[in-house]
Amino acid sequence: MNEELRVPPVRVGDERATLTGLLDWQRGTLMVKCAGLTDEQLRRKAVAPSALSLLGLVRHLAEVERGWFRNVLNGEDVRGYFPRNEAGEWTEFHVEDADPAESFRIWQEACERSRAIVAAAESLDVVGSFGEEQYSLRYILGHMIEEYARHNGHADLLREAIDGVTGE
Repeated sequence: MNEELRVPPVRVGDERATLTGLLDWQRGTLMVKCAGLTDEQLRRKAVAPSALSLLGLVRHLAEVERGWFRNVLNGEDVRGYFPRNEAGEWTEFHVEDADPAESFRIWQEACERSRAIVAAAESLDVVGSFGEEQYSLRYILGHMIEEYARHNGHADLLREAIDGVTGE
C-alpha cells in the first residue's frame, strides 16, 4: 500500500493541531486502502452479505464531511452530493454505475472545504447546530475521527477480501 498518502499527525501539539492531524491521518488511511485498485474493485461489495464497497465508503464520507462541517458547524444548507432515489434511499452506497474519479473528486473537495471551515473557526468552542442539538467544533472533530476510524476498519476487511492486501 502507498503509505505516502498519509501525513503523520503531530505527537506534541495543541488540541486543534492534534485533532486535525488525527482526522487527516484517518482521511489518508482511507485513501491508502483504495490506492491501486481498478474501478471494478472499488465498486466491489467484497464481504457478503454486506452492500459496503470501498467506493461507497468514499461517497458516504463525502456526505459526512458535508453534513457535519458545512451544514452543522457552518450553518449552510448544502444538499447531498448523492441524493435520495425514488424509494427515498440515500444513494452514496449505490455504486454500480458510479464514476470513481468523480466520487474521489467530490470527497477530496469536501475534505478541503472542511479543512477551510476548521481553519477559519475562532476556537474549538465554536458551536453549530442540527435542529435543536448543538455541537462544538471539538465534538465534531472527535466524532469525525471516530467515524473515519470505524469505516477504515470496514475498508481493511474490504481491501483484504478484494486483493489480499493488509496493513495499517
